Amino acid sequence: MSNELIHNFLLGFIKLHILYHTQKEPIFGQEFKKELKRHGYDISFGTLYPIFHKLENKGYLKSKQENVNGKIRKYYSITKKGERILKQSKNKAKELFDELFEK
Repeated sequence: MSNELIHNFLLGFIKLHILYHTQKEPIFGQEFKKELKRHGYDISFGTLYPIFHKLENKGYLKSKQENVNGKIRKYYSITKKGERILKQSKNKAKELFDELFEK
């Protein structure tokens, strides 16, 4: 399997991870990068922020800027459209993983 294909799979997992966490609470880039690292994903901000922006531009996320200790921080949260896509994706992922790991 090529590295490019694995990279594409991992980007999909990261997008699902973002939607999942934004459903629980608003997130921001630096904090979420640490969350991803905890799961073994070591991605750059140059990769992470474009993912946030694409998800926002497609209507799956919305953002809100807040001043935190004199710095502007952008928090992302899920939209209704994002919740629908997350639900569909979770169902598809469960179906796939059940099949992949059946005994």
